[in-house]
Amino acid sequence: MRQKYEVHLEGRPVIFTAEADPMQLRDDHLLVRLHAPADLERAVELFHERAEVKRLILVADEVDGFWQQFSDRFVPVLAAGGAVSDDRGRLLVIHRLGVWDLPKGKVDAGESVEEAAVREVREECGLSEVHLEEFLCDTWHTYVRRGLHHLKRTCWYRMQAPGDQVLIPQTDEDITEVRWADKDLLREVRANTYGSLLPVFSAWEAEGPRSRT
Repeated sequence: MRQKYEVHLEGRPVIFTAEADPMQLRDDHLLVRLHAPADLERAVELFHERAEVKRLILVADEVDGFWQQFSDRFVPVLAAGGAVSDDRGRLLVIHRLGVWDLPKGKVDAGESVEEAAVREVREECGLSEVHLEEFLCDTWHTYVRRGLHHLKRTCWYRMQAPGDQVLIPQTDEDITEVRWADKDLLREVRANTYGSLLPVFSAWEAEGPRSRT
């Protein structure tokens, strides 16, 4: 049983949690306590109506049940990606459509999530050598395509790769730049990236980049 989910609903975070800290609430946050399915429907409706609300916090005893109710509204999409470090502690980042991003993509049929994560890193960044280490975190975000509402779950993995490899952006995926980001560049990256990726940066930084031995 999970006690917390975070999903970016058309760019704004929605938190499903068993507990909320009142001290962390701001004026542009909306907190709703869920007791019945209709409560969730109304909360999401309010969130759509009130553009000034920057974060929706949903508190419930049965977090998993309400998360399932929310998820059932969407077409599910499974993706995987990597937070890749080199031996200097830098993070591999890509620039796509004017925004800093991390390498990721959909899981193909017959492919494991781990295999997809490594493949996407290789393809999008041109790496010939990359080592999968461990699961890092999940992120969720929604988007609309061809009139259908999708919920994408991306499984993120910590990886390691030699930093002296030639980086080749996958231009047919609209990637214009691949770079190893040091601390200075990471500040710029975090200021111009998708909100749904911020938990990945935080998880990567929590234990610190690792050197492969």
